[in-house]
Amino acid sequence: MEDLSVKQLMESFLGSLSTEKGYSENTCRAYQQDLREFYQFLKNDMSVDCDKIRGTDLDSIRSLTIRGFLGVLYKKNKKSTMARKLSAIRSFFKYMVKNGRIKDSPAERVATPRREKTIPAYLPVDEMFRLLDSIKMEGVLGLRNRAIFETLYSTGVRVSELAGLNVSDVDCEKRLIRVLGKGNKERLVPIGKKAVTFIQDYRGKLKVENGHTDFQGPLFLNKNKGRLTTRSIQRILEKIVNECALLTPVSPHALRHSFATHLLDAGADLRVVQELLGHKSLSSTQKYTHVSIDKLMEIYDKAHPRR
Repeated sequence: MEDLSVKQLMESFLGSLSTEKGYSENTCRAYQQDLREFYQFLKNDMSVDCDKIRGTDLDSIRSLTIRGFLGVLYKKNKKSTMARKLSAIRSFFKYMVKNGRIKDSPAERVATPRREKTIPAYLPVDEMFRLLDSIKMEGVLGLRNRAIFETLYSTGVRVSELAGLNVSDVDCEKRLIRVLGKGNKERLVPIGKKAVTFIQDYRGKLKVENGHTDFQGPLFLNKNKGRLTTRSIQRILEKIVNECALLTPVSPHALRHSFATHLLDAGADLRVVQELLGHKSLSSTQKYTHVSIDKLMEIYDKAHPRR
């Protein structure tokens, strides 16, 4: 087995994230930043001479070293950020165990910082409708913008998933879209009639004005006929929110939260919402039940005989 340095092993691990696990570009970038920060800590830590640690000597990195790293992070980072960085370190050492570099992972013996419980930002139904109806449908770009945000709210997909949609991923007749989610996992998601109508209007206008008939390429295009990026979608939404004068801060992810919350408020099963959102575990979806507590109390007060 080739004797590589810690830095080389980290680079090898980062390369495997996209090639073997199919992680998104954003996830790979976050892991890279987290591991670089950990590597810098190792270099500065007096108990570990990072330049002398080779792949055959990774066992010299102890659980105590990782706890020391988290201790340094504690004053300047949220617990959720610390948990994410620990997750990156765990994944790296797990990869080292899998490849026979070490027998046991020191990160497995480090407890995950308890995350703060936060209620996701979302819009009430009336505010959601007001936001969508405020979008000016002038020309191709206006129709595109309406189709984008109708689709986000109608399906609950992540903004990165929406940006990655191709024309061939949308089945207007069956009202389904094929989404490529985290880890390159595909799922089929229902899409509402209104969103389908706006997509068809947008693509029809695109064909009439520009003769654009690409049925394999990106669904949503920028002004240069390239794929629209997630950052561009965020900027478009920021402009619409400012013009609409909403009091609640709104991001593309807030539309996803609104989708989940409104479904649960209307009585949708939690596991169905989990499938629609593409969550791996039910615990990721359960955070939306906190948002619906007022609705639960209202139903309880009306229905329970001993309220």
